[in-house]
Amino acid sequence: MTIVERLRAAGCVFAEDEAALLEGAAPDAGALEAMVGRRVAGEPLEQVVGFAEFCGLRIVVEPGVFVPRRRTEFLAGEAVARLPEGGVAVDLCCGTGAAGAVLARAGGDVYAADVDPAAVRCARRNLPPGRVFAGDLFAALPPRLKGVVTVLVANVPYVPTGDVPFLPAEARDHESRVALDGGPDGLDVLRRVAAEAPSWLAPGGVLLTELSTRQLDTATAILHNAGLTPAILTDDDLGATVATGQVDV
Repeated sequence: MTIVERLRAAGCVFAEDEAALLEGAAPDAGALEAMVGRRVAGEPLEQVVGFAEFCGLRIVVEPGVFVPRRRTEFLAGEAVARLPEGGVAVDLCCGTGAAGAVLARAGGDVYAADVDPAAVRCARRNLPPGRVFAGDLFAALPPRLKGVVTVLVANVPYVPTGDVPFLPAEARDHESRVALDGGPDGLDVLRRVAAEAPSWLAPGGVLLTELSTRQLDTATAILHNAGLTPAILTDDDLGATVATGQVDV
């Protein structure tokens, strides 16, 4: 069987495109065979080839790390739109640091943090040296950022715990659970972020987070109760929903 036939038999819808990416990423025939085997076994393509395309950037993706979704390009774009020249930006729950990399390209003074050691290692390959920190949410960040952050991106885990077993196998079996599981209603981590965000944001600063449409009412209430002014943004083409919470000027 050809590579395309093997991929198609494994359920890869875009087998031709995937074959081309695998062939381009493999340094030799032996490596290509190993990479095809990993993909046929169900490993995410981005983890196999070692990168994901995101907002025109090539983001390094390591095995086991949350793969940047195309819908999250909407979150990154909205964050850039709110970033003043030279503004301080934080990518919290950064994963690969994809959103942070987009903000850095836009000229932001960017910092990032994640609790997953594998994600931190990966993000350090995608962001400038000394800008990625390991730890639990804000506790990982330099204290000097308190009160000066203009854009806070927090792509928190928002899958309800009971839904995790029903995720596609690529996510369920090959991405860190800490990047997926958001607690009983999927919003536990957002609650923690929203509670502390006002003390880290500068006047007029904004928190942006991705979520599902069924979480809108609860998420809006969480942001409001934290003292933030909430708003909901959507992109039907990407199937993306973003909640924002702004600090008063």
